[in-house]
Amino acid sequence: MSLEAGYRFDLTDRVAIVTGAASGIGLATAESLAAAGARIALLDIDPKVVEAAATLPGGAGRHLPIVTDLVAAGAIDTAVRRVVDTHGRIDILVNNAGLALLENAESLSEAAWDKTMALNLKAPFLLAQAVGKEMIRRGYGRIVNLASQASVIALERHVAYCASKAAIVGMTKVLALEWAKHGITVNAVSPTVVETELGRKAWAGAVGEAMKARIPVGRFARPDEIGTLILYLASDAAAMVNGENIVIDGGYTAQ
Repeated sequence: MSLEAGYRFDLTDRVAIVTGAASGIGLATAESLAAAGARIALLDIDPKVVEAAATLPGGAGRHLPIVTDLVAAGAIDTAVRRVVDTHGRIDILVNNAGLALLENAESLSEAAWDKTMALNLKAPFLLAQAVGKEMIRRGYGRIVNLASQASVIALERHVAYCASKAAIVGMTKVLALEWAKHGITVNAVSPTVVETELGRKAWAGAVGEAMKARIPVGRFARPDEIGTLILYLASDAAAMVNGENIVIDGGYTAQ
């Protein structure tokens, strides 16, 4: 890599919010951004996010863990204010937190649908809206929304999840269109099944093996692979990438 290329991936002292950062893709993303020099605000409902922050490159005092429930009233505004009060600005937002409540469409409860939409769609929008105002004020920003290959294909028992992730892609495109003039790019990342706690639970046993057999590379994705792609999108190297849904699925949707 040339010095110029390395510089364009340098995130020294930029401030990033990563949701769902206690484990899985969120933690891998926080590690990737921190290794590039960013200061990370790690948001998660799991108190383990405090320990996660202490393990990131740069040391415990450099990063800000926030234990919060993103769907609770006022939680997002409170978290964003805390990050701005602590670091003075927000340069990067990674909307990663989400859940998958699996059920056949004819049996899915209204409560499960609402819970899915609250965390997978409403919370990312409200976070993007709150952080976007800060980015617009400063004339710079990078927003990456975690969608899924489920945003572009159908998966059995994933009706709420597929709907929420397809909506994330639509939201991403509108924000990209509206905010580009303010120096903000907004993109989505759509992984196949990832070897996280959530992924292993949803794709355990025979169903998981069958899914791997349908992926041309023959395996699920690793969290660090997703984190590295997000690093690229958060960097100046990706300044011309805007409004995209980048599928990282080992060739599954190429078939």
